[in-house]
Amino acid sequence: MTFDATRRVCYTGYVTQAIVNNLAPLLFIVFQTRFDVPLEMLGRLVLLNFGVQLLTDLVAVRVVDRVGYRGPLVLAHVVSVAGLVLLAVLPVTLPTPYLGLSIAIAVSAVGGGLLEVLVSPVVDALPAPSNGRAAQMSLLHSFYCWGQAAVVVGTTLLLGLLDQSRWYLLPLLWALAPLVNLVVLLRVPMPATVLDEHRTSVRTLLGTRAFAAAMVLMLCAGAAELTMSQWSSLFAEEGLGVTKVWGDLAGPCVFALFMGAGRAAYGVWGARIALAPALVGCGALATVCYLVAALAGNAVVSLVGCALCGLAVSLLWPGTFSLAAARFPAGGAAMFGILAVFGDAGGAVGPWVAGAVAQASTRSDGVLRDVARLLPDDGGSGLRVGLLAGVVFPVVVMVLASRRGGR
Repeated sequence: MTFDATRRVCYTGYVTQAIVNNLAPLLFIVFQTRFDVPLEMLGRLVLLNFGVQLLTDLVAVRVVDRVGYRGPLVLAHVVSVAGLVLLAVLPVTLPTPYLGLSIAIAVSAVGGGLLEVLVSPVVDALPAPSNGRAAQMSLLHSFYCWGQAAVVVGTTLLLGLLDQSRWYLLPLLWALAPLVNLVVLLRVPMPATVLDEHRTSVRTLLGTRAFAAAMVLMLCAGAAELTMSQWSSLFAEEGLGVTKVWGDLAGPCVFALFMGAGRAAYGVWGARIALAPALVGCGALATVCYLVAALAGNAVVSLVGCALCGLAVSLLWPGTFSLAAARFPAGGAAMFGILAVFGDAGGAVGPWVAGAVAQASTRSDGVLRDVARLLPDDGGSGLRVGLLAGVVFPVVVMVLASRRGGR
């Protein structure tokens, strides 16, 4: 096998991460109705997922460059499969379903965290394609979006066919993707990691202003992407009054398709587009999309804001990786791992903040309740206030990227 096969395995690795990150939120309405899990505790599951991924990133940063890529990649696929199987089994067998959900999500999150640290540096270490490394990185990350769209469409259709009472079959079916990729992974060649004597040390990275800016940019990129992605389905169903099928399709599915299209487009034409100005434009568009989703009185217009946000955030995560890789070409897996830590931190904090703000705005008094009264009706869910709070993340992206572009 050639490095082209390695690249395809990495593509499927991001599909696996999309399954890990997006399957459980699509089942939030099932968990809420069948297990009586409140909104704030659903937000904790999102926080748990990305919190465990963050801890996994921290550990992986210290070991991957020393042990190589293959072993940790194999482990990532094994625990991803195990977590999905446990998601099907534990909530219906343990006396406390929420405990079962938490255990399963934590296990699969280890796989997601390892994939986040490993896949990007593997592709970055492969021979550079003709369209350049930044474009190739964007194309790689588009497969996360295609995986997310596939999970949304497949899960929505299967829930309709199987009935919600058989929801536990879905994690078992989705576990086949990482299982098959694991078999192929065992055979493909792997690039070498950056040797210690040639690698830019973590201390050096952390001591530079450019890398500090990249870390904050990554934090806000993760928050801007995941806040809208994770809550768009429930926002559409409870806040805008559409059915679950249309909520999933019009919310996270179209979001993922727009995000994938943006990344794939940059993968094709990225060599002609300056990266920093593109990030400024993406941050500005994401700010507008958040405001439209939260403030528009028309449900269709709000859904359009949710969906177009996928295009707006498409370049934020891979673009930050590419900026850092260009500035620190010998950063190795540790550099990608540190950035992944901050991206996952944003992916954990952003949705949790939106959920907590939404929950607080439903109380009988307080400033957030007053804000909720000023916004269009969302069925009492408070999610419009939560999304309005999330606008701070793309604003910070826009500011940081504009400073980067001005240098």
